[in-house]
Order: sequence, then structure tokens, then C-alpha cells
Amino acid sequence: MNRYLDKPVLKDLAIKMVVLTGPRQVGKTTLARQLMHEFENAQYLNWDVLPDRGVLQRQSWNPRARLLVMDEIHKMRDWKGWLKGVFDGRSPEQALLVTGSARMETFRQGGDSLAGRYFAFRLHPFSVREWCELRQTKPAEALDHLLERGGFPEPCLADNPVDADRWRTQYFYDLIREDVLEFSRLHEINTMRLFVELLRERIGSPLSLASMARDLAVSPATLKRYLDILQALFIVFTVQPWHHNIARAILQSPKVYFFDTGLVRGDQGVRLENAVAGMLLKHVHFLQDSTGKMFGLHYIRTKDGAEVDFALSEEGKLTRLVECKLGDNKPHRGLSRFAGEFTDAETVQIVYNLRQEEFRNGIRITNAADWLAGLSA
Repeated sequence: MNRYLDKPVLKDLAIKMVVLTGPRQVGKTTLARQLMHEFENAQYLNWDVLPDRGVLQRQSWNPRARLLVMDEIHKMRDWKGWLKGVFDGRSPEQALLVTGSARMETFRQGGDSLAGRYFAFRLHPFSVREWCELRQTKPAEALDHLLERGGFPEPCLADNPVDADRWRTQYFYDLIREDVLEFSRLHEINTMRLFVELLRERIGSPLSLASMARDLAVSPATLKRYLDILQALFIVFTVQPWHHNIARAILQSPKVYFFDTGLVRGDQGVRLENAVAGMLLKHVHFLQDSTGKMFGLHYIRTKDGAEVDFALSEEGKLTRLVECKLGDNKPHRGLSRFAGEFTDAETVQIVYNLRQEEFRNGIRITNAADWLAGLSA
């Protein structure tokens, strides 16, 4: 099964070490093993597998392996300094691919810098574009499937919804029980679980940690730490408000979304917004990782109630304003307002159920599935 990062990662492996991160079970190992077929004598080593751990600690892997894949080595003490030595001491013909299910920079900070030695990519769940290319299906069918199953490979490819639901239940349980505990050594695991449950019901709304802290009888600082952990493990991501060149003061609270839309609790509109947020983040991350330019995902919401679901930026300038709707083809009030303020930005209202595309008041009102299929990844 080919993924959208296969070719970019393969290309960069000829130049530098590649660090590939992303959520648990998003397909990193599958991608790595697939790329191994492109090299002679490739070798895969996983820190979580005891025999592999011994090989890594002794550095006794095959010196003739043209590709060496190291998985989960961020769990090693002083892994940065160790990896720097491995990279600098390897033969020039040996490519190095490092994978992990957490943001590498958030782990143990000891050791020497890896600056200048690697390119980084973040692997995301399936999007409309990728699912269409993989299954040769229409965008509308792809979006419906992703709204039902989420974008992770196993539930997406499952033979039936029951198997997908069973996977998700176990996935959620393991994330909290194993990954969060291993990452943070938290003792308040029940509070973390309750926090995640609350987040599942607050998709698309500015997040008030103070209010949630009162509900859970903990401090806002504790919930901020929990949120940082959930982001580091690619369980949730935040969308920050855009604050440049807007005269009125804006609300500073982020909005939170899940990498797995299947974890969202809410109606079809809420699930659609989460899915769109995830695909826009995938689009932004792919452009960041493949071009090195500064792309960003934001939202706009002012204190007087004007808002836009999403805003995309490039090098500090807004390029797109995006509002997503289930079936409303009337131009959104906030979108109309900010279209007048950001005249250089594309203004689009994507609609899940839309009979006819049209342009009204400078706003493109278009089919959500077709528009999402046109993103970069």
C-alpha cells in the first residue's frame, strides 16, 4: 500500500537522515518496511523489541545495510547524542530512517544537536485526496468513508464497521494506558482519561482550560500539561487564532481537534469540522516538511462574534479563509466580513451537501469533498 510520503522520504534518504513521526498505528512501520524493498540489505530495528534493543545498544547491525530503520529510539536515554554519533560514523552509502510515535523534540532533551543532519516528515491519517488515489474512488465516497471510519489505516481498510469500532476502542484504551503513562509517568491517569473524554465533546469551540479545571477539580496548569502531552503523542492537535492585522482584540483560546475523527463525539457537522481540520493540518505539514517554508493553520474569532472556521497562511500572510458547512449555501457572515479585510486571500465556503457551485459576494461556495481532494496531500 503506497502512501503519500513514500517518494518524498525516498528522495531525501539519498541526502540526509530522515525522521518520520506521526500518531500510533498511522502506518509509519508499514511505510518504512515498504521503502526497505528499494535498498539492498535493509535492516529494521525496534527499540521496543528486546533483541533489537540489544543490537542498537551494541551498534552491531549490518554495516553493509544500505538502509537502516530505527523505530522508537527516542525512548533511549540521551538518544540525540547517540544518534548523532551513529549518523556521523556510518558509511556514506548507508541511509538512515528514524521513526517514532511522538514528536521527537518533546522527548529527552539531553545530547548533542542533530541540526543539519536530517529532514523531518509527519505522517498523517488518510485524507480525501489520498483515499481517492489509493482506492480509485470519487471524492464524495471517500469523504463519507472517512467520516464513518476515521482516517487510520486499520479501521479504514477493515471489512466491516464492527471491526473498525473494536480497533478504535482498543486503540483509545492503549493510548491512555500505555503511551500516556510511558511518556509522562502520570499518576493521575483517571483524571487524564476524563480530560480526554471532555475534549471529545468540545470539538470546534475555543478551549477554556479554566472551566474544565473546575469541572475536574484540578488546576489549569495541570490541564495545560495534559494537553501538551496529548499533542506530543499525536492524539490531539490545536488550532491557534490568527492575530495579525485584525484591529479588534481576538480571543486567544485554541481550538482542539483529534487526529482520529472516529474519536469525536458529536453530530455530523462536528465530525465534518474535525475531519476538515485534520486534512488541512496534513496539507500544511506536508508543505512545511517538503518545502521548508512557513505554512500555518489558524482560525479567526473576534470578541464581537465574527468568526471563520479555518485560515491558512504562508510566510506570515493569510492565503485562504475556509468555512465548512453541512448544507448551508448562504455566504457565512464572518466569512463575508473577513473577505473584505483580507482581499488577497482566497475565500471559500465548503459544503458537504451542495447541489451547485457558485460565487456570491466574492466567496466561492463549493463542494467539500471535491475541494478537499484538491489539497496537497
